[in-house]
Amino acid sequence: MSAPNKSYDPVEVEALKPEAIDRARDEALAAIAAADSLDALREVKVAHSGDRSPLALANREIGALPPHAKADAGKRVGAARGAVGKALGQRQEELEAERDERVLVEEAVDVTLPHDRQPAGARHPLTTLMERIEDVFVAMGYEVAEGTEAETEWFNFDALNIGPDHPARTTQDTFFVAGASPQADGAKNAGKDAAEESGVVLRTHTSPVQARALLSRELPVYVICPGRVFRTDELDATHTPVFHQVELIAIDEGLTMADLKGTLDHMVRELFGADMSTRLRPSYFPFTEPSAEMDMVCYVCRGASVGDPQRPCRTCSSEGWIELGGCGMVNPRVLRACGVDPDQYSGFAFGFGIERMLMFRHNVEDMRDMVEGDVRFTRPFGTEI
Repeated sequence: MSAPNKSYDPVEVEALKPEAIDRARDEALAAIAAADSLDALREVKVAHSGDRSPLALANREIGALPPHAKADAGKRVGAARGAVGKALGQRQEELEAERDERVLVEEAVDVTLPHDRQPAGARHPLTTLMERIEDVFVAMGYEVAEGTEAETEWFNFDALNIGPDHPARTTQDTFFVAGASPQADGAKNAGKDAAEESGVVLRTHTSPVQARALLSRELPVYVICPGRVFRTDELDATHTPVFHQVELIAIDEGLTMADLKGTLDHMVRELFGADMSTRLRPSYFPFTEPSAEMDMVCYVCRGASVGDPQRPCRTCSSEGWIELGGCGMVNPRVLRACGVDPDQYSGFAFGFGIERMLMFRHNVEDMRDMVEGDVRFTRPFGTEI
């Protein structure tokens, strides 16, 4: 067996020659100095300090050297790799500092600028109040029902015991929708005649939803019907041709006016205060019998202004009560029209305007403010939970 080759000269290994190691180190340092971004520096690191870099390959050749030659070659390669690693660390710190300075300049925020140049919007108080009313009745076990705004005359009038000669069916109160095409014998007929013959109207109240609910649901029925309705009124401080109503119908066995009165009392207490109450005054509506006008105690004076000239109340004119809407027991004719046996079932219904209630709750004096879309009107109402 031959002895180790102690005369082996590491200079003969090309990758370990001093000039080769110096050249690899200088190229790496030049590339590091030329890197102008962190991404470029990462590429330089892979090329000159990675596993396939010249200095890494040279370091692998050291293992093939005899023991007495390894130390000298290891020192030269280690010194070169150390210089490259130090240069990489310094250049990375420099580039990171430049990046941070650039970000501070490019992403600077002037905190003295006004933050509200685009003012926030607000939910319309009619929407908020309508949802609050729905919540009151849903908590009592009622369902919310919706219907179409373009309604047939049968649902809007006939099913509700409003006869053909009733004044509400004329164009003075109702918007009639014209048919899709004129009749052959009167192609020149327009407007009123063609519209009346179509049999379609813009609903004048949300009561048609009650009729549809009775025809489509199993008894007993407890539904509340909020929605938009249409009348041929002029827009002024107290009237608008498009407004919102909410109506309720409850059909079950054994319901009486006492149930109606208790429901009304609960509603006004939830919406206006725990000390509020209602009263019923005899009235007439085609779809209820008996019928009544529902009043609630004045929410301002609570009735204290009645008979006291020293404490007048402009809200209720010192009468102590404010009219809120109409109500009554559902007319048996309406029940029959909707397929309900009036000998077995009875029910009550009531309805009122959302705009009117909003005016009561928040002292709104002009109904036109509700439809003009001015955010300055809606924002003060805030959000109710």
